Amino acid sequence: MAPVFDLFLTAAYAPFTVAFFVMIGIGLIEAIGLGLGSLDLDGHVEIGHAEAPDVLGWLGFGRGLPILIWLTSLLGCFTIAGVALQQLAGPFHWGIAVAIALPVALVANAFAAGGLARVMPSYETTVIGVEDLLMQRGTVLEGTAGRGRPARAKVIDQHGQAHYVMVEPHDDHTTVAQGESALLVRRDGRTFYVVPDTDPTLRPI
Repeated sequence: MAPVFDLFLTAAYAPFTVAFFVMIGIGLIEAIGLGLGSLDLDGHVEIGHAEAPDVLGWLGFGRGLPILIWLTSLLGCFTIAGVALQQLAGPFHWGIAVAIALPVALVANAFAAGGLARVMPSYETTVIGVEDLLMQRGTVLEGTAGRGRPARAKVIDQHGQAHYVMVEPHDDHTTVAQGESALLVRRDGRTFYVVPDTDPTLRPI
């Protein structure tokens, strides 16, 4: 096993080894719930819902898949194509191998992305805009939110997806402590202003 492992550390295999470990890293990030799909404030990682140009659409980019799943699939296709090329026809210089493996991976990923989009249909309807988080409840994760002292909060949207935002109390004299929940009532830039659930105005009559 050691000689085989050493082979993947050589220059000829280096780009594919790096792609493999990046793919594993993205998978781990997704698994622990820190995917970029949750960080949609101002960045709007919503390309799966945008109108993709024809070329990008043909490559599977814009079929309702989250961007990280599309990228993970591409990295997997690139790794497989590169290793197969070096094993069956090489080894080539790494630059030549990348030049051959990348277009093969793009074509293969077009089919892979199409297959993933069919087996993961729920992703087609779960991307929401930042403004859609208004009137949703969030829970403060760290510190205590006060006016001028925003704290990080977790908001679960109507599709069950988590979003991480910075919140401040709507009222100047109110604070929201760690673990407390609050209603997002307005947004200014990256900051949401909230009314804590303990506020009398939110209590049922």
